[in-house]
Amino acid sequence: MAAPKKGDLSATEKDLFQVISAGNVQEASRLLGCKDVRVNCLDEYGMTPLMHAAYKGKADMCRLLLQHGADVNCNEHEHGYTALMFAGLSGKTDITRMMLDAGAETDVVNSVGRTAAQMAAFVGQHDCVTVINNFFSRSRLEYYTKAQGLEKEPKLLPKLAGPLHKIIMTTNLSPVKIVMLVKENPLLMDVGSLEKCHKVLDLICEKCVKQQDMNEVLAVKMHYISCVLQKCCTFLREREDKLDAFVKSLLKGRDSDGFPQYQEKFIRECIRKFPYCDTTLLQQLVRSIAPVEIGNDPTALSVLTQAITGQVGFMDAEFCTACGGKRASKRCSICKMVMYCDPTCQKLHWFTHKKVCKKLQEQREKQEARSALMMDKQANEDNKPVEEATSLVQGLAIQKEEDSPSDASVVQSGPAVPDAPSVRQE
Repeated sequence: MAAPKKGDLSATEKDLFQVISAGNVQEASRLLGCKDVRVNCLDEYGMTPLMHAAYKGKADMCRLLLQHGADVNCNEHEHGYTALMFAGLSGKTDITRMMLDAGAETDVVNSVGRTAAQMAAFVGQHDCVTVINNFFSRSRLEYYTKAQGLEKEPKLLPKLAGPLHKIIMTTNLSPVKIVMLVKENPLLMDVGSLEKCHKVLDLICEKCVKQQDMNEVLAVKMHYISCVLQKCCTFLREREDKLDAFVKSLLKGRDSDGFPQYQEKFIRECIRKFPYCDTTLLQQLVRSIAPVEIGNDPTALSVLTQAITGQVGFMDAEFCTACGGKRASKRCSICKMVMYCDPTCQKLHWFTHKKVCKKLQEQREKQEARSALMMDKQANEDNKPVEEATSLVQGLAIQKEEDSPSDASVVQSGPAVPDAPSVRQE
């Protein structure tokens, strides 16, 4: 079959583009069943139906088109845009992930040399950037669930692929969150299983560094998760509290301000252990973290998160104090200084937060009092020129009144008014 040409559309294909714009999935399904409709037809700009659906943020339409064989990597757009680029521009993380699951290539560049992640970042769609930068296909992991060469058994049990893939795909790099993901799946709450998982992650890390197109970001992430899983193994061997002690040690804050010192030291140690010292990303991480005294900003977690996920520091978002989850909406009712995802995270953190809660409350109240005082002072300073101007105007008005002659003096000192001419009688 000949490759589709731009703008060479049948009447039914033109209808398909209109139906996609309207979001009518049922009608689109009917049209896709017609013989004269090509799922990868191109409009005059080189956009496919899938590109249109992705850009307009219509997830159900994208799913339908992919089911009908839409080419996720079609690159006939006049400016070299792909469906993944349009998904990133739309800001829809579900569609972005859908394109990636369908095999979208992440390193393709458009006419101005930008990848899909760079295009999404350019327009401020940082959640989509995070999804793209953290994507790792399930098929790549399942490679390790099959015995290779002379191996008698696979490196990873097939039943562990799903739970491990979920951890790999997380965009929340808080060690607390990773441990919570381990705890929620009984298959992972076993030393033998976790050992297999972290060894596979080490192999993926090595492959990312040594492959022709080195992926330092993915290598660092795999190494970091591997370190967390290894620590989980240590706690599972030594304790019988199902990793509760590990979580508590990560959350425990210092008495002065509640800063989690152990968590900071742990993350720094994970980065220090990265085995490929010559990589550019590792050197950047070390330069950013090493000069910072523990307890000051930026924290090791924030630096690592920005390097791996692409999240930027000025994003308007609240993060859970316990698990690091984004867009936390619950606030401590006493101090109002810390945020949580839900009551579960608040209860998890209370054992250490209660030691500094009152102190944080006092700090907040003092800060609010200072802010109110500053606002009053600023308001007074803003009103001062107005008051001075008013006083000046009033003073000028009084002076003018004093200097102005009375009505009587005006009449007396004014020019003589000639008498009216008399009427002369003949």
